[in-house]
Amino acid sequence: MMKHIDFLIEHFGYLGIIVVLIGGIIGLPIPDEVLLTYVGYNVYQDKLKYIMSLLSAFTGAAGGISLSYYIGYRFGLPLLKKFGPKFHITEKKINLTKNLFQKIGPTILLIGYFIPGVRHLTAYIAAINKYPFRKFLVFAYTGAFIWTFTFITLGRKLGKDWKQVEAYVSKYSIYLISFIFIIFIIFYYFWKKKSKQVGFRN
Repeated sequence: MMKHIDFLIEHFGYLGIIVVLIGGIIGLPIPDEVLLTYVGYNVYQDKLKYIMSLLSAFTGAAGGISLSYYIGYRFGLPLLKKFGPKFHITEKKINLTKNLFQKIGPTILLIGYFIPGVRHLTAYIAAINKYPFRKFLVFAYTGAFIWTFTFITLGRKLGKDWKQVEAYVSKYSIYLISFIFIIFIIFYYFWKKKSKQVGFRN
């Protein structure tokens, strides 16, 4: 898999990053975190530019999550249950994500990227639950930026040891999720406060 990813990045550069991430988000068996840290490693080697890599990765993640929402909205749960197992999307994962979304919808859109087996399903479940598209964009795109920024920066910082990402993720994932959750609470508080002020003025 890494040979194919390396080929795409070497020959197609930033466009390759976008295409691979779109595929990874909609459910293709692509090691997304490894890809992103590998992009960071290429930044470390000065083969890619940091800002352009971030923009490309964000575009791919945002494009993939938007496409997933459209597929969920257009075809619903039956399509997911029919073809999901071919992409390791089991009914158990679908039910888990559905339950999480019903309890903490915005939060799961924000931090779902960091949870294996969940990031591929959040957009589908959001669409199936008729979650408003504008709200979906706010939380899903914010999560996409945090996720891509985290792993590209991690790969850049790790340098030649970028393959250690799995050990770092397993060790520090709870801290990452906790940090993101706190950021979400702060963001949501100010968003609600601003909404109330706008409503009062009207």
